[in-house]
Amino acid sequence: MKMSAGRIRNWCVRLRSVLAQRRNTLHSHVRAPVASISPDLSAGGHTHHVRHAPIPTKPGLRPHLSGMARVGLLALGLAGGAGLSGGGFLLPAYARPVAIPDKPHQIEVFARPITAFRPGEDTGTFGQLTFLGGLILTSNDPVFGGISGFQLSQQDNSFLAVTDKGTLLSGRLDVDGERPVGFSNVLAAALKDDKSRPLARRGRGDAESITLSPDAVYIGLERINEIWRYPRPPMGRNGTQVKEPQGVRKLRNNLGLESLVYVPTGPHKGALIGIGEDGLKDGGDLPGFIIGGPTPGSFTIAKSSYFNATDAALGPDGELFLLERHFSWFTGVLMQLRRFRLEDIHPGAVLSGEILGTFNNTHEIDNMEGMSITIGADGRTLLTLISDDNFSPIQRTLLLRFALPPR
Repeated sequence: MKMSAGRIRNWCVRLRSVLAQRRNTLHSHVRAPVASISPDLSAGGHTHHVRHAPIPTKPGLRPHLSGMARVGLLALGLAGGAGLSGGGFLLPAYARPVAIPDKPHQIEVFARPITAFRPGEDTGTFGQLTFLGGLILTSNDPVFGGISGFQLSQQDNSFLAVTDKGTLLSGRLDVDGERPVGFSNVLAAALKDDKSRPLARRGRGDAESITLSPDAVYIGLERINEIWRYPRPPMGRNGTQVKEPQGVRKLRNNLGLESLVYVPTGPHKGALIGIGEDGLKDGGDLPGFIIGGPTPGSFTIAKSSYFNATDAALGPDGELFLLERHFSWFTGVLMQLRRFRLEDIHPGAVLSGEILGTFNNTHEIDNMEGMSITIGADGRTLLTLISDDNFSPIQRTLLLRFALPPR
């Protein structure tokens, strides 16, 4: 069905009104008790308070929308925040302005639990994946949001994240067992170049991917298609540009290196694996790059239906996991997870992988763009995903955690 620009704009206005009314109702019924978190010296040594806002229990109130309203609102947020087109015209951006923090400063993050991945269903199992819990994350600090890359420490649940406004975040994921319960000790700082200038002020603010080596943090920038290296710990420190393959520079605007993975062992030891969001032409297979290491080169990931890559991470058994997303006006946002064998990656390889799950707007998803993998106490692989809300008031920053049994 073809809709005119005027009809779609009127539809968007009505949807924004619905959301505003729903939010006002929710806020009038939700109380947020304050839980004190012990000091974390690695994040500045300050006590941080995280307010955990419970899901409202009044009948008929839920912190999510369903049906066409949810599809439309997600579509509006993605199109407005990311400049996606729909219905033959380009939607205006609704992203709020963000101040760039020159020096690291602490921010407060609020967390509300997601207890069911598919609201209204008791099951926590989705194919091979078991849902362990999730969070809806918010903050009054305008720098929080737009999270496009996420790295979680196996040792202490500390994290690093990048936003598409050129900001680096650090903090700790608080857990109850393996269930996420909040963020604490969160710091924000501008990503800087080798002369202490914020990258965002040089047209290099769209940070989309992050990965860690033993002594460095590597960050991929979209639109400009560059890779930057920072010493560990990276907060507030200067970075240097890494020489990237020529193919990386040829990636299309806003479809660059959404995925960046450091390989610590094996045939690709010391290499970075990068994956482009989409092909060199619409609908094309996904371009992959082995950057550095013993056998640098390029490979290809066969496109799965209409999905684009948004992040990748290494698993414990020589596996590469790929997070993918699709958006359209009529489906809303979809999410998919695929798994590959790292040993199959080599110059010239064409990979298809194994689909672990595909999820739609009936599940608690948004614009899922970040993924990190750790190992649970019982040996299961833990996949922690996070969404990019495009700094839009009608999208959400979600953190989701799943467990996958060992092979």
